[in-house]
Amino acid sequence: MRNWLLLLFIFSYLPILAQTTDSAAVKAPVIKKKPVTAHTAGDSTRPKVHTTTLVKKDSTRVNHKPVAPLAASVKKDSTTLAADTTLHKTDSTAVAAVPKVKVPSAYDLFMKKLAAENIFLKPGRPTFVDTNPVRPYRSMDWLIYLMAGVLLVLSVIRLVYQKYFSDLFRAFLNPTLSQRQLKDQLSQSPFPNMLLNAFFAIALGLYFYLVLYRQQVFPQAEPWLLIPGLIMLVAVVYGFKYIMLRFCGWLFGNSELADAYIFILYLINKILGVLLVPFLVIIAFCSPEIARTFLYISLFFIVLLIIYRYIRSYSLVKQYLSFSKLHFFLYLCAFEVAPVLILTKVLQNIWLTGNP
Repeated sequence: MRNWLLLLFIFSYLPILAQTTDSAAVKAPVIKKKPVTAHTAGDSTRPKVHTTTLVKKDSTRVNHKPVAPLAASVKKDSTTLAADTTLHKTDSTAVAAVPKVKVPSAYDLFMKKLAAENIFLKPGRPTFVDTNPVRPYRSMDWLIYLMAGVLLVLSVIRLVYQKYFSDLFRAFLNPTLSQRQLKDQLSQSPFPNMLLNAFFAIALGLYFYLVLYRQQVFPQAEPWLLIPGLIMLVAVVYGFKYIMLRFCGWLFGNSELADAYIFILYLINKILGVLLVPFLVIIAFCSPEIARTFLYISLFFIVLLIIYRYIRSYSLVKQYLSFSKLHFFLYLCAFEVAPVLILTKVLQNIWLTGNP
């Protein structure tokens, strides 16, 4: 009984064992893929890919059919890798492209040239010591109001005494008219005569100040002391001359000749005071070059008026006295030229000593 049961068990599991053996025989061998290794040269930008596929041979079956699909898969992967390599090559070419060089501008070239040639922009540049004296800043706004006041005074005199102005310039431009007739016409207005004499002193004193200011004479002097001092100096000089001429006319019994000479002297002075006004404005407010040019022009007109005064004086005195030209020249040197030279010498000494 036992033997029959054992045989029945064996015949029951025999198909299962046969099926298990056939499954083991039919099972495909395991293929292991070796990882892809990329070798890149040291100085090359193109990577070289070496694909190595190792297939384990089946010891039991030489010709195995599943190898063909695996080879196709490896070929497909190689094609994809080649496409990726081509894309990488294109990207590397774009990155390795040389950038466009920017053309330097004229300003950059000039700055480079300046940095190369200027010694003060280089390391170890030389040093210089500024030894110029520092001048204190002074506001010159007051000069505007002063010049406006001078113009206002002249305008008022011109508008109020128009007839006197016309007679004054007519006497200056027509020397052939009778001296007595001119004196009578101008003596009818003593007040404008005095005003124009005072205006001449103001204009000439202010002219002297502007000349000293432009030439940097007495740079430390206070204008509110120097300008009145120069105006008073002009007034004192011409007042003293007026007194001396009156005294000489009384002393030598030629009062009429002294009056005629005083008339010509102060006539030229009044014209000079009016003529200096535009030069005062230009010298006061223009640039140093223009001011210097008009300074020379004003000096030329002053010298011209002085020469004209001496010519008219000589023709006048010739009518009253008989004298030689040498005596008249000595008079001019003693009473006209010498005081001016002495005054110039005194101002020059004050300028050199620095004590105004």
